[in-house]
Amino acid sequence: MLRISQYLREVAEAERTGRYPSPPPARSRGPVRPVVIWNLTRRCNLTCKHCYALSADHAYPGELDEAQMLAALEDLEAYGVPALILSGGEPLLSPHLWPVARRARELGFHLGLSTNGTLIDAAMAGRIAAHGFDYVGISLDGLRDTHDRFRRLPGAFDSSLAALRLLRERGVNIGMRYTLTAMNAHDLPALLDLMKQERVGKFYFSHLNYAGRGNIHRARDAQFAATRSAMDLLLETAWQAAARGEAADFVSGNNDADAVYLLRWVQDKWPRWAPALRERLVAWGGNASGVAVANIDNLGHVHPDTMWWHHDLGCVRERPFSAIWEDRSDALMDGLKRRPRPLEGRCAACPQADICGGNTRVRAQQLTGNPWAEDPGCYLDDDELGIASERVDHALV
Repeated sequence: MLRISQYLREVAEAERTGRYPSPPPARSRGPVRPVVIWNLTRRCNLTCKHCYALSADHAYPGELDEAQMLAALEDLEAYGVPALILSGGEPLLSPHLWPVARRARELGFHLGLSTNGTLIDAAMAGRIAAHGFDYVGISLDGLRDTHDRFRRLPGAFDSSLAALRLLRERGVNIGMRYTLTAMNAHDLPALLDLMKQERVGKFYFSHLNYAGRGNIHRARDAQFAATRSAMDLLLETAWQAAARGEAADFVSGNNDADAVYLLRWVQDKWPRWAPALRERLVAWGGNASGVAVANIDNLGHVHPDTMWWHHDLGCVRERPFSAIWEDRSDALMDGLKRRPRPLEGRCAACPQADICGGNTRVRAQQLTGNPWAEDPGCYLDDDELGIASERVDHALV
């Protein structure tokens, strides 16, 4: 995840003070431990077009029971996992959500909830607030007609918007989640306006990834020109908020080329701050699959992230998560944990690979069968990346 607002606030401060802010002091915390996205259940009341879990509204056999979940939770805490995002399917349909959330808070995890919002009424919003979630993200794929078409449920937009309002009224930190495709790109400006109108604190902009139902619909993925247009709007919106000192956060995910695009955007407008920003982005390191982000699915299988459900690293029923995550005998995990990664093709030749980390490997794997091939989702051309010419702008190398 690229924290766009964080970096643009630094640029805004540099513009105000004439000095790029120093990075926060490094904390010695030992090895990197992943944020874990945990699909508590695959069951969902919706059948969204871009669902990576291919969920439906029925029980799925073999899901972890409460005791198994709580045992896994203890191992995650002992291993040093800093944060959990409880997801689904629709996590509110899991009978184990509340005991898992309660114990997670007791163990000190930073705790998030990812929901479609349609099941949240006043009572449910109060229950979520009482369990102390640090953040609740609700997906909106566009305005009413677009969202309801994506979610395949009339009234889904109104229910999700009402959920955001109910949670905000109860003091819950809320965010909107949006996945860009060719079918909903036209609604992005209105959604950004809606975010401001509804006083939503965070906007998560996701690129369509080739996994699950999203893989089926990848032929309709936004073309690169639409992607760039959307990124320009997102960056300009985030910049205006940062320049005004607003607390709104804009982040993006599932395409780490966004970081290079951000750098070029700043280079065009405030070139003297580009070298310092590049240092920050290299320190961030780009794609975190298999390193700083992990997934546990509803059956207890561990994956490098949520888009790798077709690649099983092991099951928490049989081995602790900590043992599975440390095991580099799996060729994919070994490659993901290497620095630099064993990239091939255009990505191997790219001078910006130290920023994006090779971008999203699952796209390469889905399209070519080779997880180390060039990422077909990179929307910058060779000249912009410095591949085609020996001369590359000094701020970008």
